[in-house]
Amino acid sequence: MARSDDKSGTIWRDDELDAIVTDYFAMLADELAGRTYVKSRHSSALMARIGRSHRSVEFKHQNISAVLDELGMPWIPGYKPKRNYQNAIFDAIDRYISHHEKVLELSPPPPAVIPSPSSVFVDPPDLRLHKERLPTRLRLLVAKFDPVERDHRNRSLGRAGEEFVVDLERKRLTDGKRSDLAQLVRWVAVEDGDGAGYDVSSFKLSGESQLIEVKTTNGSCRTPFFLTRNECDVAVERPTEWLIYRVHLFARSPKVFTIAPPLKAHLRLSVETWRACF
Repeated sequence: MARSDDKSGTIWRDDELDAIVTDYFAMLADELAGRTYVKSRHSSALMARIGRSHRSVEFKHQNISAVLDELGMPWIPGYKPKRNYQNAIFDAIDRYISHHEKVLELSPPPPAVIPSPSSVFVDPPDLRLHKERLPTRLRLLVAKFDPVERDHRNRSLGRAGEEFVVDLERKRLTDGKRSDLAQLVRWVAVEDGDGAGYDVSSFKLSGESQLIEVKTTNGSCRTPFFLTRNECDVAVERPTEWLIYRVHLFARSPKVFTIAPPLKAHLRLSVETWRACF
């Protein structure tokens, strides 16, 4: 067995990186499924296998969390993201995901018990805080496994997020002693179909209408998302009623922040596609 300090200061080989990435995703699968696992046992087995120190293994786990965060994926809470990574970790994660693409389509069911709204709603990220420019290799990885396009295509994730918001709204209104309004909350996207420019019809505690467009991701609060022309039009036409509920960290512990028109005051909007007509 290799000693854990034999490789101190040496560059991680591809086989070592593949081993730690594979082990990380095994722990993440247990984390999301609610299965019991012991991080220290995983680390000890990995250290014995590849001859790296505990500090080195721990730091690499945090690097993996940072990359998954940029990819709009959930990460293991005990390994807080650290972003001073080396390019080789991007290639190892690329290799793993390319051979296990199902890890990109995590679609957990809504929580069995809806938490208190006061514990779910959080402040939106500050638009004035510019994200640090990503390393070139990481930008290419994010482009390859685009979290915006992935969330947009993942209909089961979108549906689960909408269901969560419907239940959350009913609980918010009931807790606010407006059970009369809670009974009138409608899942418009299911009952009437897509195309209304919002997904859920709800109410403020005062009784005023509230039209909620739900955007769900397993990623962090800064994971980008798509808006349709129709959604933007409704935001302009009904600014006092329309609202985005940005559901994030959905696979772990869902949090929500809201965005009200005017959208440009809270978001950087850029054109992604054009409709070409003849």
